[in-house]
Amino acid sequence: MTGTKLISRAALRAAKRQVAGLAGIAALLLAGGVANADELVIAGRDGVYGDALTYAIDAYKKVSPDTEVELLKLPYASLYEKLVVSLRGGADAYDVIVADDTWMPEFTANGWLKPVTADLSGVIPSLTALSKGNDGQVVALPFAGNVEMFAYRTDLFQAAGLAAPKSWSDVVKAAELLKAKDPNVAGVVFRGTKGNPIVTGFLPIFWAHGGEIIDGSGKAALASPAGVKALQQFLSLKAYAPTGVETYNATEVRDALQQGRAAMAIEVWPAWVPSLDDADKSKVVGKVAIGPAPGETKGPAPMLGIWQVGVPSGAPNAAGAQKFLAFLNGADMQKELALRFGLPPTLTALYADKDLVAKYRWYPDQLKALEVGVSRPRIKQWPQVESILGDYLQLALVGQVTPEEALKKASADIDVALAKK
Repeated sequence: MTGTKLISRAALRAAKRQVAGLAGIAALLLAGGVANADELVIAGRDGVYGDALTYAIDAYKKVSPDTEVELLKLPYASLYEKLVVSLRGGADAYDVIVADDTWMPEFTANGWLKPVTADLSGVIPSLTALSKGNDGQVVALPFAGNVEMFAYRTDLFQAAGLAAPKSWSDVVKAAELLKAKDPNVAGVVFRGTKGNPIVTGFLPIFWAHGGEIIDGSGKAALASPAGVKALQQFLSLKAYAPTGVETYNATEVRDALQQGRAAMAIEVWPAWVPSLDDADKSKVVGKVAIGPAPGETKGPAPMLGIWQVGVPSGAPNAAGAQKFLAFLNGADMQKELALRFGLPPTLTALYADKDLVAKYRWYPDQLKALEVGVSRPRIKQWPQVESILGDYLQLALVGQVTPEEALKKASADIDVALAKK
């Protein structure tokens, strides 16, 4: 097709649904040619995930030169909306999709994805568990092994004679002591912004106390004694946090750590961590330990936040899509994506790879966090549940409601959301 502009397969498919009969198709052919049968259309994320996929696609073309690949790089909300519209209508717009693990309950319940044929034997078991549908079949492939981790300053702990925190109670005590020792360094920092940020910080504490968001009967169970105690403990950290922590998000948490203004962070993610060892950005190079969150009445319960790739049930090039997924899951590609883009591998063995550990010294501890990671409830209403909980958590953080009131009101509103089908 040299010299001829190729109409993208996604556009061609959309147009086919809008025109009737052969006349419309003929017009499309005259306009610039039809995508070949070996083309893959991928609906993906923007940012680093999009850059990583671009690299993987370029590498894939070297082993499959006859395959044309179109990658759509979409923002988070836009990607979800486009996927739902396409999948709900049984449309054939995409061959491969990238999805947040919280979207999977909706996608699998509706039968929108094909079973994955790639070998997942080397994938971290906690990630594979999130890729299964209600029938137990694996319908998605983990693409990035994101997990929430805990960070603390080893130099400050050693100077104060403190051991690494094993429980959230240890964290509170250490935050109090370290804040008193140096008022210019916050004992702890966390994201206090409502919605996803504050929920993400709170849940490892909540789960470590034995709290449940949704009970076995499908009702909200936040306001249990364990839940109230967990929220009380979470709120107690504010006394040792920077002023204005209720407006903190990822940038503020990362900056507080990098600039040496905080002794601990209850939540860091793999994308935030490398800059801590970058001498051009950080004042604490080599002084921050990264690992699983502490436990409490139960063991560590860090949140999993993985991205997955899947094949829609209506994908025209499903066979080609399965081949691409297998390529993406290969150890060589997973290693390259980690080295070049910092994407956390999904394969257990890579967390002991000498090249990766040399670049990311915390990888062995990151694997420990992944192995004990906890997923958010596998319900299609999770976005609404998270929003409701996040609003009430922040109201409690700023002192407008008590911990018990916050969780009771959140549970009542969540039950209403859960009742909507």
